[in-house]
Amino acid sequence: MATSTVENYIKAIYLECREIGDEMLPIGRLAQSLSVVPGTATTMVKSLCEAGLVDYEPRVGTKLTKQGQALALHVLRRHRLVELFLVEILKMDWSEIHEEAEHLEHVISDRVLERIDDLLGHPQYDPHGDPIPSHSGHFQERNLQSLVNCDAGTETKVARIVDQEAIFLQFAEKNGLVPGNSVQILNRDDAANAIEVKTATGKTLTLGKQAAVKIEVE
Repeated sequence: MATSTVENYIKAIYLECREIGDEMLPIGRLAQSLSVVPGTATTMVKSLCEAGLVDYEPRVGTKLTKQGQALALHVLRRHRLVELFLVEILKMDWSEIHEEAEHLEHVISDRVLERIDDLLGHPQYDPHGDPIPSHSGHFQERNLQSLVNCDAGTETKVARIVDQEAIFLQFAEKNGLVPGNSVQILNRDDAANAIEVKTATGKTLTLGKQAAVKIEVE
């Protein structure tokens, strides 16, 4: 069984590579995402390469192998199912579950995980709108776009919150900007990098680009 450190690295590599596409992930970017120095990240990546979990090219970067990707998807499945369990069954606030899931994803057994999956009805998405990989590692891809790119007059639904920091999630919930809720773009001011929206609560709200880019819609 992989250690929690190995799983954290593999998950981070997977998520960062999802952002940059097929390119090798620079070690500096990986180190930044894990809040470690590049030398520490390099040492760990070399160990992961020896274990067959990643490919590594000095001064270029790293990328998951098929074995590494399978492990990453399994870790994400654990994390996201645990998050949904904490919200749906334990009734925890969605702004406080990420850190809890970060701990539990490394210790929960596959047997318990599958019971949770059954209990929740085999869900496709976690509370933040992130896809939950299936037991075989597949998940439902969606064609989403950032709220900041929507035209005035568009009526759509919130599908995913990218920023999982507690303060932003609390802001989103307070204003009805949660996955599944409708949102209408009333106006956009490109000069000010702001958009005016009407949320599911009936509230009219002006969002700056920094906030709007963190909300993805269908």
